[in-house]
Amino acid sequence: MATENRINFWRRNAKVPGRYPKDTKPKFNNLKTKKASSFHEFACSTNDAWDIDDEEDDDFLGSPAPTSSLSSGLPSTPAQIHHQSQAGDSESKVSHRLASLSSEPENLQDVLEEDVDSETINGKVVKSNSETHLNSSSVRSTLQKQQSLPVRPIIPLVARISDQNSSGAPPMTVREKSRLDKFKYLLASPNTDLEELRKHSWSGIPKKVRPITWRLLSGYLPANKDRRDLVLKRKREEYFGFIEQYYHSRTDEHFKDTYRQIHIDIPRTNPLIPLFQQPVVQEVFERILFIWAIRHPASGYVQGINDLVTPFFVVFLSEFVMEDVENFEMAALPLETQRNIEADSFWCMSKLLDGIQDNYTFAQPGIQNKVKALEELVSRIDEDIHNHFKRYEVEYLQFAFRWMNNLLMRELPLRCTIRLWDTYQAEAEGFSHFHLYVCAAFLIEWRKEILSMVDFQGLLMLLQNVPTIHWGNEEVGLLLAEAYRLKYMFADAPSHYKR
Repeated sequence: MATENRINFWRRNAKVPGRYPKDTKPKFNNLKTKKASSFHEFACSTNDAWDIDDEEDDDFLGSPAPTSSLSSGLPSTPAQIHHQSQAGDSESKVSHRLASLSSEPENLQDVLEEDVDSETINGKVVKSNSETHLNSSSVRSTLQKQQSLPVRPIIPLVARISDQNSSGAPPMTVREKSRLDKFKYLLASPNTDLEELRKHSWSGIPKKVRPITWRLLSGYLPANKDRRDLVLKRKREEYFGFIEQYYHSRTDEHFKDTYRQIHIDIPRTNPLIPLFQQPVVQEVFERILFIWAIRHPASGYVQGINDLVTPFFVVFLSEFVMEDVENFEMAALPLETQRNIEADSFWCMSKLLDGIQDNYTFAQPGIQNKVKALEELVSRIDEDIHNHFKRYEVEYLQFAFRWMNNLLMRELPLRCTIRLWDTYQAEAEGFSHFHLYVCAAFLIEWRKEILSMVDFQGLLMLLQNVPTIHWGNEEVGLLLAEAYRLKYMFADAPSHYKR
């Protein structure tokens, strides 16, 4: 639990990515900022930057987050306004991507298109917390103004996992069918060409072949088709051998604190998605995280690792579920299938963490270095933003720590994270090196909003609650194209990277 002197801007009532906390009218008169003199002091003063509100801990851990109270509406969100105001910028981003990838015209076009192998749904959007305090007359006035503006198709719920297509395109185009056939051809060959598979995966992986493709790209499965079933069987048996060997020790004196922290964090993982509030699913996550912590004593369990299980779990579950995954009852699957999903999620998460383990060792040096690199990179990309942060004493560590620790999972809806990870697994050192450029592109995406904020608290609230609730594959595709442009310009040009 945080102490009474905890800095109030870390306290977040909202549990939804891209949603501002309720009742957060900035108070400027008594606001005092204090810079952390060291990483350890910063970590102590902020405690758990990604935690839910402390006062809600007991009630929240005792029961799943209610979803029935989320009402529908047509809010004028910052994401919609930003999308309209930045429509012209999209063309420049596309042109940058075209210039940097001119040698791969087919793959390039894929980058800037969405995954459209799922059904497009025109659903309802939940109201923001602040809207619940509006009276009926103000609501009518807002709706009248909204009706006079062009409205793009809206993704229904922030918790939506399905591959949503935010542009309203048909579920499957000829081009997407052709791409799916290419994936099937590569996967069916006796020895899958992993480099060719990465090339096609960069611009997004069709949902039908995403589970097998993720297993291959993460290094969990061999490229040789004949060996895959044998490797899967052996690795799954090995994981459940770990459970028999280690899981009973969760009550031992030496490990009980680790297990307790995992047990506390699991209900906080995607609290608005019913799937993750099921006891069966939470037990799966507890086993995965505890076994990983036991087998990696150099780091042990660190808050934030719990988020990294969810994309793998959802993707491997979707292999057996035709309907919407977010409301699926896990207990309806055969026990053997549940066990296989759990084991595959463990091994793929372990492969991911092997590449970024210095993010979670003592003092988290990997994150410190990445935050410093982000600061240096932004100072070269956009000096106005960099100087704006300096003017209002905003430290990059105060917002970018979570971006690096959670791989932007708290900033993006889960559907966007899955699409983002298609590219991360296709890109060399995607989760470590390329993620830096994605974070830089993500920061620049909100340039207009950042420069319009003229106070410390407003800037921190924006950077910790970026309005991505309506983001889909289109926005992620443009973000990745911009990140690739930055990487192309700076990664291999040290003189450009540093002053």
